[in-house]
Amino acid sequence: MPFRKQDSSVFDNFELRLNESSKKFLRETAKWAFILAIIGFIMIGIFVFVAVFFLVMFTALNSSVNPFVQSGLSVEFVAIVYFVMALLYFFPVLYLYKFSRKMKSALIEKNTEDLTLAFSNLKSFFKFIGITVLIFLGLYILILGFSIIAGVSAQF
Repeated sequence: MPFRKQDSSVFDNFELRLNESSKKFLRETAKWAFILAIIGFIMIGIFVFVAVFFLVMFTALNSSVNPFVQSGLSVEFVAIVYFVMALLYFFPVLYLYKFSRKMKSALIEKNTEDLTLAFSNLKSFFKFIGITVLIFLGLYILILGFSIIAGVSAQF
């Protein structure tokens, strides 16, 4: 029998309710998410500070003192890497922060809309982290593949 739009599952009309244990777990999760988000924002500030520090200090110094010139990197490149790391780190930290605040609000005010927004931010956090991990795994596999090819071709 083909699926028809009016066919519905038992779960379509099921309303999920949170018991006290679930609320306790969510409260604790929101607290830890808040702590991790604050630490994340501090780390982002440190990344930006280091980037600005490298730009200001090492461009003012003579190139012979600059440690990046000896390794073949420019100060601007290193600063850009730190800015990009701060930018990449910003979005998951922001999602985590929003999750913690909305979850706390939802549990205090018993607000379903805030609960939905909290879970939406948690989903966005994990989606961002998941996509980032997949991209870096792909890059690692590409680098490994090119390294193997370069190693094999160097022997011949």
